[in-house]
Amino acid sequence: MDKTAEGLPRALQLMWGIEGPARPGPKPTLHISDIGAAGVRIADAAGLGAVSMAKVAAEVGFTTMSLYRYVDSKDELYTVMIDEAFGVPGPIAPELGWRAGITQWAMLVREAIHRHPWILQVPLFEPPLSPKQFEWMEAGLRVFEGTPLSAGEKLSSMVLVNIYVRGAAQLTAEMFARPDRTREENDQLYGRRLMMLATLERFPMIAATVAAGIERADSGDDPDDFKFGLTAVLDGIQALIDRSAART
Repeated sequence: MDKTAEGLPRALQLMWGIEGPARPGPKPTLHISDIGAAGVRIADAAGLGAVSMAKVAAEVGFTTMSLYRYVDSKDELYTVMIDEAFGVPGPIAPELGWRAGITQWAMLVREAIHRHPWILQVPLFEPPLSPKQFEWMEAGLRVFEGTPLSAGEKLSSMVLVNIYVRGAAQLTAEMFARPDRTREENDQLYGRRLMMLATLERFPMIAATVAAGIERADSGDDPDDFKFGLTAVLDGIQALIDRSAART
């Protein structure tokens, strides 16, 4: 890696162990990961809106001004928090094959988001540049080794899966997150309201879908919507792999 710090924000310099220009004042005494972990604790306890430079500084026993020796802005703080919240992915056995491997990768991403749902509220201004996010990218790309996909197609396939995982998690979090009801209670309430409003005469397709969903649930054969969607995404990638193989 080029060890120059030109253009890299202060937080990324520290996360990568790159020596940037010296700053006036005492030498930093904390590791940048300690800052991220403090922000994660606050967000886990009270939501992303509770995170501020002042609160994170107090969490680690610093003044707010001292914190700026590590991060120059709240956006940089978020970058460090995301790195800490995701951590590094668990091992994915190469012998699984690309489909099982990327499925495992997707489930690991989903689990990280479920542990820290505020992740979905962090604004994304640029692709990830932090060390642990690189570990996730590397793991996601590695599962496509041995396929005939080009380097660009491997990256696009991994990004597509990531977009699906985040989108599904975002939809669930926004549509069904109610502090006064559980997810199951929200699902049941929505189903009852659908049955009341979507009449066969006016909305026959919606009504038939609701009825079919109730029958599946009653029979114990209720499908996992997340896995259904993921399977559809992976079927598309399989078609791309098949076309790529036919060209070689």
